[in-house]
Amino acid sequence: MTDTLERFLFDDAPVRGEIVQLDATFKEVLARQDYPPVLRTLIGELLAAATLLSATLKFDGTLIMQLHGTGAVKLIVVECTSETTLRATARWEGEVPDVSLAELLGRGRFAITLEPTDGETYQGIVGFEPGQSVAEIIEHYMERSEQLETRLWLSSRGERAAGLLVQKMPAGLGDPDAWERVQKLSETITADELLDLPVRETLYRLFHQEQVRVFDPVAPRFACTCSRERVGSMLKMVGQHEVDQVLAEKGEIDVTCEFCGKPYHFDPVDVAQLFSGHGTGSAGPQVH
Repeated sequence: MTDTLERFLFDDAPVRGEIVQLDATFKEVLARQDYPPVLRTLIGELLAAATLLSATLKFDGTLIMQLHGTGAVKLIVVECTSETTLRATARWEGEVPDVSLAELLGRGRFAITLEPTDGETYQGIVGFEPGQSVAEIIEHYMERSEQLETRLWLSSRGERAAGLLVQKMPAGLGDPDAWERVQKLSETITADELLDLPVRETLYRLFHQEQVRVFDPVAPRFACTCSRERVGSMLKMVGQHEVDQVLAEKGEIDVTCEFCGKPYHFDPVDVAQLFSGHGTGSAGPQVH
């Protein structure tokens, strides 16, 4: 099994789609923390969803999905770049029961942020109802924020995750009944088929009676965008007074990336350079 994302288009209908399977990428994410089983499933679904949504966008930058909560699960963050690199992390407290998403999060909210390489950041926030799945929340977001009719099927099991997206194209030409038909065909997909069948076989099973054009596959992969410079920028946002207090107490500052586990070390000289405007450079020792 390999990680793959494939886009497809219906020649005679105003409908497009994507299908993704994640194996090595998901394993890399899971290797960073010992996540409770329910969180593993949610992270897998969100990784698949972020990959699919990123594929519908034509921009250079990063798509970020965030679930914030006040229950056992405090935060889930998944990021997918325009280069189809992925990373994810989560925070939780105590036991994480096998209950609905709404129960896990308590008073929660779902946010999708687009951070372009150039230009302004955009964020859309969507509330969700008890009993809604990740797929249903994202469908609601797409309809409300993007005015695009979108259907999504997500599955996560063990160390594999997968997803299928179909979307009605705005002002598209072709068979006016095709959107309803494509939805009905897509609804026949099972979780096991989505996870275990080769992508092309799944597309053939679903749409062999349609005229479907499949594009060259893309290989998603795990990659973290953390850097010493970005950690330094985060410390500057915290403020010199607060950072100096930590230095006075501990004599140094150690920051570990929550996404990949890479440690960053700042001594008093590094911090002085940081707030003098000269940056951190490579003066301070870095823990590997």
